[in-house]
Amino acid sequence: MSNIDPLVLKESGDCFCASLLKDGKSIEMIDQPIENFVRLIFSSKLSWLDYTLSNVKSEAPKLASQLGFSGELLTQLLKKKNAGYEDFDHEMALLLPAIIVSGFNVHVTYLLIMIKKGLIVTVHTPEIKRFFRMRRYAKIFMKKMNKYASPIDRITLLLFRIIDENNSRNFEHLREIEENSDHVSEKMTNVNTPRQEISLDIHTMKHSLIAYLNGLWETMDVLNTLRYGDPELLSDNPKLVAQMNGLVSEVNNQISLAEHMSEVLASGLEVMQSIYNNQLQILNNKIALLVAYLTVLGTAVLVPNTLATILTSDVFGLSSKDQFLYLSIIVGSTLISIIASYWWVKKSGLLVDSKDN
Repeated sequence: MSNIDPLVLKESGDCFCASLLKDGKSIEMIDQPIENFVRLIFSSKLSWLDYTLSNVKSEAPKLASQLGFSGELLTQLLKKKNAGYEDFDHEMALLLPAIIVSGFNVHVTYLLIMIKKGLIVTVHTPEIKRFFRMRRYAKIFMKKMNKYASPIDRITLLLFRIIDENNSRNFEHLREIEENSDHVSEKMTNVNTPRQEISLDIHTMKHSLIAYLNGLWETMDVLNTLRYGDPELLSDNPKLVAQMNGLVSEVNNQISLAEHMSEVLASGLEVMQSIYNNQLQILNNKIALLVAYLTVLGTAVLVPNTLATILTSDVFGLSSKDQFLYLSIIVGSTLISIIASYWWVKKSGLLVDSKDN
């Protein structure tokens, strides 16, 4: 340990390690060659190594080998598209969803956790930035772990702390989805907002919630497997088991909140559908009213036009001297036909129903 200089903790950095030394002191290192981290880990009772890789699936096996993990541990786990769990008794690995939200864009990536006696390694891509708070207090946390005599208790508490930090960051993103949803609600109150725009926003919100819920359900599956799988590396201490149950309850609560929000969105879609149906009904009523008036006008014009055609025939022999009689017949027939057609259309209920609706 004489050739390893402790570094001042930074909130950023690709590689970070916090360790509880065998003499009870805690130490931190950041952005050092992997050999330095390995020496620190092997001289400590408990270590947490947080490592950033550009491609976890291709680079994590090499890192695991350098840290003393077997090659088989990650072989099947990294082939999975979703979260997963592998337990080889003396070592184990987890893939936990790490949810990233930007607006309504929900991206679920994965945090790799490798565990063996006295060591927990978290591996992730640079876009997962969720351990800055834990890094800040890692040295204090490690020092507190010295009061636990059992190595299994120490490793269990550290694992639960890492899972809790990951879950907390996932939970915070639901608030961001809610804030963005408020903007959509504001659009819905504006009657001039195009229906297509609101429908697209609601669909995007729904898709975001589905992706978010899928991430939480995957987290729940891994936690339940961890809880009921009885891994050898984790403690059976009732207090620690209660903490695990607490982690599961928190995820359940978040799932309930997200599902409630999904129900609110569903009701919003029903409101949009009702508005759309009402607008269609209003348009149909206007068209029906227009047809009614056109019927009246068409009938009113048809009768005098027919009479005018008949009266111009040589059979009646009307001349310019009969101009007054001719006009009287045309005007009178026009008025009578208008009144008769209006009475018929009104009696049929078309005009009344259109106005009432």
